[in-house]
Amino acid sequence: MAGATQNISNSVLNSMNGTGAGRDSRGAAGELQDSFMTLLVTQLKNQDPMNPMENAEMTSQLAQINTVSGIQELNTRLGEINDQIDAGKALQATALIGRGVLVAGDRVLVGEEGATTPFGVELEEAVDNVVVTITDGSGQVVRRFELGALDAGVESFVWDGKLEDDTLAPEGAYTVSMTATSDDEPVDVTTLNYALVNGVKMGTDGLPRLDLGGISDPVTLDDVRQIL
Repeated sequence: MAGATQNISNSVLNSMNGTGAGRDSRGAAGELQDSFMTLLVTQLKNQDPMNPMENAEMTSQLAQINTVSGIQELNTRLGEINDQIDAGKALQATALIGRGVLVAGDRVLVGEEGATTPFGVELEEAVDNVVVTITDGSGQVVRRFELGALDAGVESFVWDGKLEDDTLAPEGAYTVSMTATSDDEPVDVTTLNYALVNGVKMGTDGLPRLDLGGISDPVTLDDVRQIL
């Protein structure tokens, strides 16, 4: 009857991987258990009295069906957790409407009386110095200054809006770039710019996207490096 034992296992696995795929996971698990028990009882009734099923065989098959049912239940629970996480992200995204954030970018805006939007830097390691260079629309350098030593992570800063000659910069958009060094060796640095969250839209992947009002393409929550 060893062949019959193998047939039961194959039938159970085939029902899990085939026709049961489109059914509710809990219902499929229950039907799978019922089918297994029916087959097992039938096998016990029709087994060879001279060569009955070993206890180890029965235990092994019961362990298989319990494992399959446990995996299906686990998948259901993980799906529910993922749904809750996605819902939490959407709620978190709507809470950012009207708030300022730092995302990857290189734009700084100058308004009245030298008021400027913040900018930031993201470093993967500590550095000895960071040099900031600000250029106008024509690519002309209008200001350069040092931030000094910084630790790894994200930091935000504000330009005082003054040019090299200590006069206020005209209103408009400027470009900020940064270089970092450690032990006189260059270090990778990510420049961040300020953006205002105007709204939230859902992406094709079902995740929320932040509408930054044209400063950049809509971004995900993972793209936000700091909330201001």
